[in-house]
Amino acid sequence: MKAPTGTRDVLPPESARWAALIARFARAADAAGYGLVQSPMFEDVGVYQRVGESTDIVRKEMYVFTDRGDRQLALRPEGTAGVARAYIQHRPPTPWKVWYAAPNFRYERPQAGRYRQHHQLGVEVLGSDDPDVDVEVISLLDDLFETIGLRKYTLLLNSLGDDTCRPAYTQALTDFLLARTDELCDEHRTRAAENPMRVLDCKKKPCRDATKTAPRTTDHLCEACKAHFERVQEGLSALDVDFVIEPRLARGLDYYTRTTFEFVSSEIDASQSTIGSGGRYDKLVAELGGPPTPGVGFGSGIERVLLAADAEGVFPVPEHRVDVYVVDVVGGTHARDITAELRRAGIRADRAFDGRSMKSQMKLADKSGAMHVVIVGDDEAASGEVTLRDLTTSEQRRVARDGLVEELRR
Repeated sequence: MKAPTGTRDVLPPESARWAALIARFARAADAAGYGLVQSPMFEDVGVYQRVGESTDIVRKEMYVFTDRGDRQLALRPEGTAGVARAYIQHRPPTPWKVWYAAPNFRYERPQAGRYRQHHQLGVEVLGSDDPDVDVEVISLLDDLFETIGLRKYTLLLNSLGDDTCRPAYTQALTDFLLARTDELCDEHRTRAAENPMRVLDCKKKPCRDATKTAPRTTDHLCEACKAHFERVQEGLSALDVDFVIEPRLARGLDYYTRTTFEFVSSEIDASQSTIGSGGRYDKLVAELGGPPTPGVGFGSGIERVLLAADAEGVFPVPEHRVDVYVVDVVGGTHARDITAELRRAGIRADRAFDGRSMKSQMKLADKSGAMHVVIVGDDEAASGEVTLRDLTTSEQRRVARDGLVEELRR
């Protein structure tokens, strides 16, 4: 038996890097007032259909199934829609600021950094249309990348406008594309009018070339959207978050309005170069049946971030070590009790099992990376003492069993 195609097992010691990344993100989110949200891994299929019937996520990539109650459900393909559904159901006070670390599922061709089960870090803020919230969300992710050592990435920024100005832009883009359908890729040659902004998001060369001179969203913004976008740019500049305006940035989901953004690594292949993305979705909650509620957030793939870290040679697997290794050659009872006592005192401790010899246990102690070894033999057991050996200096001394914790804390 093997893991299904498009999935992978994350094992120690690599999993320690995952844990370290999630812990660092959790601390940053908590410091900014975000609380952890855990939403179901599957939802009624209608929750995700609202993100856009014309998107590949809904049309081609969702895992949809019927359960034993004859309900049609879908595995979570992205994080935002489920959080919006939770907001509608529970109606927490706003602004509702939450973070998550969760698996998503999409049926797509597996490749480096892209899996059918992939894992995302994300935040969502519901209940405020203040552009400063956009700045906070973007800078939170930028700060995370900085703290793990990433440097070779670019923040792409755009505004898609809203219901006031977007229809005129969409019409201008549609007219532009319909005059060039022969130049588009096979997929969009017949679908350009269905969702013209999807063509801007296409990564295939024909579409990229054909849209080089396409109308720019930023040239069609109404006064309110223009002011919002200018405030976002001003805020990012004030926080020393570098960005590049990318008028073709449309994102892959239909619910985005106004601010959209992507963090793109220059060190990994272009098809996997996005290491974090998001934007504002002021209509999504209402489209899911809730009250009009603005929102903004991002998702960042753990696999992609670590791929970029590998490419830059930063954020290595943390060194796995314990503080103390307990060697017990008189039956294991002492090792059992001492390791429990040390762990409860906040000291990382490990031991051997299966009645191994002194030589075998000492080899394991060396491999553990521990600075100290606590040895219990017949003499130590009889005297109520232990031998404490410093593995960095090879010095050792007898100490009272009852005073071991205090001795290790000196």
